[in-house]
Amino acid sequence: MNTKLKQEYEQRGYTIVRNAIDPDLASEVEEHVHSLVKKYPNIRPEQLHHNLLVDDPFIHRLVGETRLLNIVEEFIGHNIALFAAHYIAKPPFTGQAVLWHQDGTYWPLEPMEVISIWLAGTDSTNKNGCMRVIPGTQNKKLTLQEELQEVNDGKNVLGSGIYSSQIDDTDAVDLELNAGDVSLHNPSIVHGSNPNTSDNWRIGLTIRYIPTSTFVKIEGHRSILLRGETDPKVKNNFADRPVFNPQIHMKFNGWEKWSLK
Repeated sequence: MNTKLKQEYEQRGYTIVRNAIDPDLASEVEEHVHSLVKKYPNIRPEQLHHNLLVDDPFIHRLVGETRLLNIVEEFIGHNIALFAAHYIAKPPFTGQAVLWHQDGTYWPLEPMEVISIWLAGTDSTNKNGCMRVIPGTQNKKLTLQEELQEVNDGKNVLGSGIYSSQIDDTDAVDLELNAGDVSLHNPSIVHGSNPNTSDNWRIGLTIRYIPTSTFVKIEGHRSILLRGETDPKVKNNFADRPVFNPQIHMKFNGWEKWSLK
């Protein structure tokens, strides 16, 4: 057990693990985003949501990476599922900002037992709009959706966020990551990011892991069972293992394990 990692997370509401995945796998994350951008040309690359990913073999392979699950198990136990994954890929010069918010505000989970991993597919820096967090706000009460400010100006990934008058970002920290690094953050910590005005892509995948004892209150939503067993008292739906199809899926290292024999 990594006691230091858990202590940092509990004290600050976030922590960072360097070199959590191999460089080759991080490169595949970047390649995957570019393949999805071609596949869904009418969807902004910041909006590659779970519904577009849940039947993709590469996503199943990535979120089930043993090293990631070993990290997550220290926080939520052995029975692990993916609640949702979401690529927030900011293109050069035009990448959108993310308003200050708390993830738990938007998530219909019961109980709110969840841990988010933000995985860097490319370097994520102050210049290209890395995530920013306000340490200590993980102890702040979750803001209700009806208490948020609606911002539909087309410049933000989210259409709503916490009112700026309620935010003191004096102590905000830039979570600068190298490709292959991950950060972990609490569902209550206040975080956001600036737009990408650089000439480099900023590609990240948010991976939201839950214990199988957490109920997802979204009708028809499909989670992914990754380790351990389901909880018979919790009626979550789980996606079937996808079959690799070279006509629609990106080829990746180990794709053969996902093909029909």
